[in-house]
Amino acid sequence: MNAAVPNLRRAADYRRISAALGFLQRHRRRPVPLAEVAAAVGLSPFHFQRLFTRWTGISPKRFAQYLTLDDARALLRTDASLLEAACRLGLSGPSRLHDLFVTLEAVTPGEYKSGGAGVTVAVGEHDTPFGRCLLGLTPRGLCWLSFVDACGPDGPEADLRAAWPAATLRTERATTAALAARIFTPPGAGRDQVVRVLVRGTNFQIKVWEALLRIPPGCLATYRDVAVAIGRPTAARPVGNAVGRNPVAFVIPCHRVIPSRGDLGNYGGGVERKQAMIAWEAARYADTARSS
Repeated sequence: MNAAVPNLRRAADYRRISAALGFLQRHRRRPVPLAEVAAAVGLSPFHFQRLFTRWTGISPKRFAQYLTLDDARALLRTDASLLEAACRLGLSGPSRLHDLFVTLEAVTPGEYKSGGAGVTVAVGEHDTPFGRCLLGLTPRGLCWLSFVDACGPDGPEADLRAAWPAATLRTERATTAALAARIFTPPGAGRDQVVRVLVRGTNFQIKVWEALLRIPPGCLATYRDVAVAIGRPTAARPVGNAVGRNPVAFVIPCHRVIPSRGDLGNYGGGVERKQAMIAWEAARYADTARSS
């Protein structure tokens, strides 16, 4: 079989899942019959149910229940012990068994000052269940992940270039494809491989991004929780700014942070996308996360 065929099928599946997530989110205030959402993505109810369950692990009906604000509040742990417990568990904790294993490396002060001079970034766009994304991959790890429809007016690569102004960008979709597939593969199907991340940020931003990686999937934290975890309990607002500057969406899980009032707050990729990510993780991980 042509090696490109599975990739084309995966891309088509991702587009259908993305469309289904958007449809369920837009109609979350009413029960949506299976046949209706299946028709919206161009599949029979049987094939849609099978595709959706293969990716999320639960039925579309059950998934829709996680899209409500009440469920987001239920996942929120407002006590500061959340991240402390996650630190004790580390990557071996039960809530991490099928999550991405992410190692984070910061550029050196000299590399930060140079804007990435001498660094070559392989760039590629890929379909995901949350929409089309742009990946930037260096020899030392993933340095960029953004969603194409959330980019600035000059296009997705312009944002990447602004973050790494002196780096050399090369379109190499074949190079980034394998990593994109691993990141957005359902849990238990290859996601237990290490994903290396290389970030360019201030010391404060890096501390915040490291704290985000300690929030277990299926759990949410507040900006103040993160501030407490990094030893800056009064810095909730600067933490929010650092969360918003996360250069590697989804992998560094800024979608797991919400305001203490319990709503979803803002998200650079759009609140609907954030809600879909939270619902998907809650559906897959909530039970194990609560028992850890």
